Amino acid sequence: MCIFCKIVKKELPSNVILENDKFLAFHDINPKAPIHILAIPKAHVNSFDEVSSETMAGMTDFIQEVVKVVKIQKAGYRLVTNIGENGAQEVPHLHFHVLGGAKLRWDHISDADPKGHF
Repeated sequence: MCIFCKIVKKELPSNVILENDKFLAFHDINPKAPIHILAIPKAHVNSFDEVSSETMAGMTDFIQEVVKVVKIQKAGYRLVTNIGENGAQEVPHLHFHVLGGAKLRWDHISDADPKGHF
């Protein structure tokens, strides 16, 4: 069982922001921004590549509610999901990083070499 499934089952603690019957949002334990929340479906889905459109529709509404709860909707935020090894996915359970609370930079991928990829 993955770490996020253990959090859903309350076998591991988390700092919950919002929860309903299908989704859970909690603070990331290694934040990359002043506000860094993980939003996940409670049902295990490995990644975005495997998620149904029905789950994504619910996830959209849920994340929009999360950003209202933490009051970053108007100032702006970043929404990221990582897929697979090259996408830096560390936990094999679909999750969206909700990052905000400051003007976010985008220089962390500047060392990537695009040559030969197009």
